Amino acid sequence: TIEYLLKKSAKVVLLTHINRPGGRVVEAQRITSTAARLSELLQHEVKPLASCIGSGVQESIRQMKDGDVVFLENLRFHGEEEANDDVFAQQLAKLGDIYVNDAFSNSHRSHASMVGIPKHLPSYSGFLLEKEIRTLTAALEKPRRPFVVVLGGAKVSDKIGVIRNLGSKADKILIGGAMMFTFYRSRGFDVGSSKFEPDKVSLADDLLNEFGSRIVLPVDVVASDRFANDAKTQVVAAGEIPKGWMGLDIGPDSVSRFSKELSEARTIIWNSPLGVFELFRFGEGTAAIARAISGMTGQATTIIGGGDTLSAVEKAGLTGKFSHSSTGGGAMLEVLEGKTLPGVAALL
Repeated sequence: TIEYLLKKSAKVVLLTHINRPGGRVVEAQRITSTAARLSELLQHEVKPLASCIGSGVQESIRQMKDGDVVFLENLRFHGEEEANDDVFAQQLAKLGDIYVNDAFSNSHRSHASMVGIPKHLPSYSGFLLEKEIRTLTAALEKPRRPFVVVLGGAKVSDKIGVIRNLGSKADKILIGGAMMFTFYRSRGFDVGSSKFEPDKVSLADDLLNEFGSRIVLPVDVVASDRFANDAKTQVVAAGEIPKGWMGLDIGPDSVSRFSKELSEARTIIWNSPLGVFELFRFGEGTAAIARAISGMTGQATTIIGGGDTLSAVEKAGLTGKFSHSSTGGGAMLEVLEGKTLPGVAALL
């Protein structure tokens, strides 16, 4: 999007946020190094500004020539950004003639830079945002079948909306990550010291009853006596985790079962790792499923997303081996839940 605008000799004013400074200036979270790296990638000077609003910023923008790029300071240095303060949004809107949202990964947030500015300027989608929405929407509305969804992560509560929405759309939902233990508990399994959500056991039971065989749980896990790479490990059946031990990855039989489901799929969506991939002793399940999904690219539409998913894929040396790698985690999940993102709705 930036390159397109530069070819059209536009004056480009960039807005972003970095981390969560909580409405105060944090020196380590300034955009200076980001602007420098972007200059290298674009092979074009990107000038960082010391603030994002105020007379100094306005003067810098007045002096811009066609084809210039300036980068406003971290928007989250101002609490008004996350509060969606309209006065703040108007101050930002005064800095340009046209607003372009290309931040899919932040479009699920009702912040001033997402939903406030479009109230005051003609507003459009950038190419990345358009691609994300078109790709995910097409997969949900007109998937080639079988349509298989792979969900990992720690909490059922994070994925309730996704499971409910996709339970009636997908042919199979393969469950991994720590949230599988909440499902196990709903079926009366002893999960040892494995992490689970006691207050969501009843909900997990409801989901299994509602969607039946569409939800596929791991049949075995890699259990450990400690949360460490040098811990003792053993592969055990799903309902046979020893007392005091915890499940930290899906087991080899589960990998085989999941891989078979994936080998028959023609649309695959994957969000969140299936084990504690950060520890090499417990990353094989996630890596194996990553290999299985990447191996289907070409035969199937393969869509992956979420920051940890992309990290796991990079660790497995499979970056770029999928039909689409989403830049959003929370935003992707909300699209999978069937929601319209606030940042997208603001453009309509």
